[in-house]
Amino acid sequence: MTQTTAEAVPGTTSTRAETHGWWSRRPWLHMFLGGLGLWVATVLVTFATSNANLVPTIILLGSFLVPVAFVTYAFGHADQVVTAQRIFTAFVYGGVLGVLGASVLEAAFLRQPSGLAYVGVGLIEEAVKLAALWLVARRLPRYTMRDGIVLGATVGLGFAAFESAGYAFNALFTAGGLSLLNLVETEVLRSILTPIGHGLWTAILGGTLFAVAARRGRLRLSRAVLGSYLVVALLHALWDASRGIAVWLTLLLTGTHMQWLLIQLGRAPAVTPAQVHLFTTLSWGLLALDGLLGVLILRRRWRRATTPAPVPLVTAGRGEG
Repeated sequence: MTQTTAEAVPGTTSTRAETHGWWSRRPWLHMFLGGLGLWVATVLVTFATSNANLVPTIILLGSFLVPVAFVTYAFGHADQVVTAQRIFTAFVYGGVLGVLGASVLEAAFLRQPSGLAYVGVGLIEEAVKLAALWLVARRLPRYTMRDGIVLGATVGLGFAAFESAGYAFNALFTAGGLSLLNLVETEVLRSILTPIGHGLWTAILGGTLFAVAARRGRLRLSRAVLGSYLVVALLHALWDASRGIAVWLTLLLTGTHMQWLLIQLGRAPAVTPAQVHLFTTLSWGLLALDGLLGVLILRRRWRRATTPAPVPLVTAGRGEG
């Protein structure tokens, strides 16, 4: 009589389970730490050798590292309907369409930044990402809120990756020539802010879109989708306007009569070190508040998406002889 491997060798099952521990169950963390090590090594070698051929590696690896790591994390929480191919398609479609939409918006709205311009940018960029998500998800066999959050985050993070690459490339060029330090600082700052930006907003919108589709059996616009769209567009607009709001609050709290007079004359007033520190604090505080609001909204949606439906109670005595 034969025995299975687990029966013949006691403890085999437990040993195999131990190999799938905390570390092995987090491929996104392997990817992030390995990519971070490669990026740091590339930066150090570039500083040491002044080899400009390594600059594209710094830009691409630094811009895509955090978004790809977060997409890998999100993919691990999706249903089986969302395949790796669909995740890749959503990342690329969201990134390319988003950057194209942003280019049009900057030319049309951001020549003279204002409150209405920031609202317009938020509305149109989120609409572009919603269209990309719709395009990727239009043929799914079924829809769940959890898959909508995952695919929405993927589309938003794809946009963030391509946008960061563009900002990093622009930061490289200064009036004094190429600046590797500016490039590195830009990539580090944008990497820190990536998780609470575009990926977060489109995840919220995607969850609502798929929740409606789960009830209707197909993707469609509804009041819930439009309401969620307006919420994320407002979060987007407040994010973009945070620096302007911080400047206004700084002057409101600490501005002198002479500074206000110069502003009315269209001239930039000199600022004090205390005002610079206050501006920095307010600017980062507004970004943190905006990100916190988005995280709270997404956390509530995720709980709804992962909470199992209640099982109906069976009438007592049913089935008894």
